[in-house]
Amino acid sequence: MDFTADSLLSRAAHELSPRADELIHDIEQCLRREVPELWDEPDIAQMTAENVAEHVAAILFGIEHDTEPRRIYPPAADAERARRLAQRGKPVTAMLRAFRLAQGRLLDRLLEELPRLTSDAEPINAATRKLIALATEYLDRTSETGVLAFQKERDRQVQWRLSVVNEASVRVGTTLDIARTAQELADLATEHFADAVTVDLLDTSSGEEPPAEGTLVVRRVAQRSVMDGYPETTHLEAIYAGSSVPPQQLHRHPDGSPPARALVTGRPSRHHLSPSASMLLVPLCARGTTLGVAQFFRHNKSDAYGDEDLLLAQEIAARAAVAIDNASRYTHARATALTLQRSLLPRSTPAQSAVEVACRYLPAAAQLGVGGDWYDVIPLSGARVALVVGDVVGHGIHAAATMGRLRTAVRTLADIDLPPDELLTHLDDVVIRLSAEVSSEFSAQTDNESAGDIGATCLYAVYDPVAGRCTLARAGHVLPVVMTQDGTADVLELPAGPPLGLGGLPFETAEIDLPEGSLIALYTDGLIEALDHDIEAGLTRLCHALAQSSASLEATCDTVLEALLPADRPHDDVALLLARTHTLGDRQVATWKVDADPAEVARARASVSKQLTTWGLEELDFTTELVVSELVTNAIRHGRPPIQLRLIHDRTLMCEVADAGSTTPHLRRARVFDEGGRGLFLVAQLAEHWGTRHARRGKTVWAECALGTPELFSDAAALDVEGIPGVV
Repeated sequence: MDFTADSLLSRAAHELSPRADELIHDIEQCLRREVPELWDEPDIAQMTAENVAEHVAAILFGIEHDTEPRRIYPPAADAERARRLAQRGKPVTAMLRAFRLAQGRLLDRLLEELPRLTSDAEPINAATRKLIALATEYLDRTSETGVLAFQKERDRQVQWRLSVVNEASVRVGTTLDIARTAQELADLATEHFADAVTVDLLDTSSGEEPPAEGTLVVRRVAQRSVMDGYPETTHLEAIYAGSSVPPQQLHRHPDGSPPARALVTGRPSRHHLSPSASMLLVPLCARGTTLGVAQFFRHNKSDAYGDEDLLLAQEIAARAAVAIDNASRYTHARATALTLQRSLLPRSTPAQSAVEVACRYLPAAAQLGVGGDWYDVIPLSGARVALVVGDVVGHGIHAAATMGRLRTAVRTLADIDLPPDELLTHLDDVVIRLSAEVSSEFSAQTDNESAGDIGATCLYAVYDPVAGRCTLARAGHVLPVVMTQDGTADVLELPAGPPLGLGGLPFETAEIDLPEGSLIALYTDGLIEALDHDIEAGLTRLCHALAQSSASLEATCDTVLEALLPADRPHDDVALLLARTHTLGDRQVATWKVDADPAEVARARASVSKQLTTWGLEELDFTTELVVSELVTNAIRHGRPPIQLRLIHDRTLMCEVADAGSTTPHLRRARVFDEGGRGLFLVAQLAEHWGTRHARRGKTVWAECALGTPELFSDAAALDVEGIPGVV
């Protein structure tokens, strides 16, 4: 039988068609050996097998029916299958290599059929050339179609991945809150490429039980599923992890489990949990440290996670890890600064009778950090009390540390009973020295001389309950508000003083009378300044809030804060100190004028004894007479008239002797043969506290004795006071 090239190829295809299944199987076996990446996933393997069968059928049918090469069309699903390969992260080279290998196998089988049909070399050679040309053209068209579809899908995926990564840069890490950042990661992932997400962070709290050997303790800080709540996440974990973990719960991943390996090695991984479920494990690493692990689940879907999905998850997780690390560092620094600041603020106000106080401190919003606001209540001699409010410029741990140093300096200066203006002058010098020290440190490190500048404001007030008078001075601080018993609240006008740290400018004092029951409010500018109103409006709102009736001073504090501050954290630190004044009447204070005559000492003792009897303090008679004798004697011998003796009966018994002299007495240890020098030593032994305070004219030496029977001389009432050396 004579064959042409076309008829010979048609007959060969016809003879081979009944054995197409055998041919398809042979091609599949070849591809499994040579292109294994197309067979490692069940759905891709099934798709590859279907593609091989359809291509073989199309080619055999076209050759058998003598179809023109350009009319032998690839399978309709060919482009979609190429897109699927791109979606699953398979390389385009694998697809092209599979095409060439399959073509080679098909050509070999067709060429093997030709000698069986004819022994004439001429039609065999012609048929061979035509078959090669046909197969080459078909392969070129098929490859071109597949590559175009593959590349289009790859471009689309790249654009999509870039858009997701860009969205992650905007949505993940919007705050410095660790849990919220982790939740933002879970929310973003479930919206784009995951059915459920869990985020576990290594637990670093020192108060928890230490982890077992080789086991890492993690906390479930975030989780999200495409369903409401967490049923899907819990279901997946129960199936594939053996247990489910509720939010914020501490737990341990078993040794050798995929999450544990990811935490230890810091390497991401991809897992097929079942034919319809897959999982991505991505450790959260930042600055060389593993912070935790994120698990991304996909189930009930034929498209399991691929390498491209793992890369996307890594990119998003890396951004989230940096944000979580920043939040963790900030949280630690803020907690340290808050702890430092709260430790430097008074834990409780000291017991005293001059004023009833209530105070509040509120740190600023989290993004601003801790500031340097402070308040203080300092008992002074003569039943007086110092009220202090200050504000260090700036935020952070340095501002808190500077606040602590200034508060300590104020208490030290107050302890020596300096007037408010002099105290602020000395405090100004302290700030200048601190600023110079810090500036020199910054200059050595950063060559920035202004980096260490320190600024602060302060208001210092001293209230005397005996006189019912308050003396105030301010250093650049906001004005206080005073409310009298009639319910009228007014801003107290004080002389302007420069902020601390400028130097060279004086501070001035103002004295005001505060009747019994007056309320004075000291505060920092964070209370009255806000973005939606100016200082004047804030002062008006403060006066209105103070004028409202409240059950207690603590309730007044709450009323003021609710009226002036936003519902969430304030924009700046706020310190508030409210003080309601009390006075000590004539029944608690006794005063005598003393002439500069040694004979007045005995009369002073007699007057004191009589007054103690009136007050029912006979048990203090001996001790008080001895203290008064020493103080009055020193004033007569070393001071200048006029001399005044005053007793104040409050929580303690205070003895004060004032004179016009400026000489300050000093405690010293007398030698054996010294005739004097023992008086102040005895006063120091008998009194709980003693000291000297200077006024514009003269000084006051005071001693404070505890109420009750003194232990030192409880059985010594019969002692001969006149016989003690150095005692008049």
